[in-house]
Amino acid sequence: MKQLRKALALAIASIFVLSLSAQEQKVKVSILGDSYSTFEGYVVEGNELWYGSSPQWDRGNDVVRVWDTWWHQLIDDNGLQLEVNDSWSGSTVCTTSYNGAYRPENAFVSKLRIDRLGNPDVILVFGGTNDMWAGSPLGDYQYADWSDDDLRNFRPALCYLFDQLHKRYPNALIYNIENTELRSEFYESCEVICKHYGVTRVRLHHISKQLGHPSIDGMNAIARQVWDVIGRRISAGKVY
Repeated sequence: MKQLRKALALAIASIFVLSLSAQEQKVKVSILGDSYSTFEGYVVEGNELWYGSSPQWDRGNDVVRVWDTWWHQLIDDNGLQLEVNDSWSGSTVCTTSYNGAYRPENAFVSKLRIDRLGNPDVILVFGGTNDMWAGSPLGDYQYADWSDDDLRNFRPALCYLFDQLHKRYPNALIYNIENTELRSEFYESCEVICKHYGVTRVRLHHISKQLGHPSIDGMNAIARQVWDVIGRRISAGKVY
């Protein structure tokens, strides 16, 4: 009888510990972004920055503390965990950058960047702004057999990106965050491509900016709007 009681007590204790572990497990979030998601000391080493707390990053934008960034607020306020922030200032989704420069090393479609997002439950892709600002070509919708020349264009590059993210991280939820003030053809491209790959869109609205980049108020708005979308599935426990 004593052995039975002891075994029962151990079983109950094990269930309790497993229950606590499940409750403490945090949703891991990785970010693949551009300048809007950078901050000194919080992105992959070697990536170019736009935001930071050091004097060299004082550009006249009031975001000078990491907790003012949209992603830090999103993660901290909602009990999430940052897995990897691979944001790179000035980076385009495709390999055609400013002045027509070929930049495969920092493009979103770079294999290096795609492969170093860790082990995320959620991937937030926040790009396209530099593609528009740089005048990168749109190209055609293309869902397979991409060449290096194809990836010089936004549409085939975004298709390739989602294809590779799904294959590399098959269990992760992928969201595409879309900046305000993009041209209509970019929104249309995101709509068509996200629908094809089953990627949920987060189309931002009313984002305050300074020097073309989100201010503190803008960051607050991004954090709220992103959570309004991704929080539905996370709160419902549909991540694991």
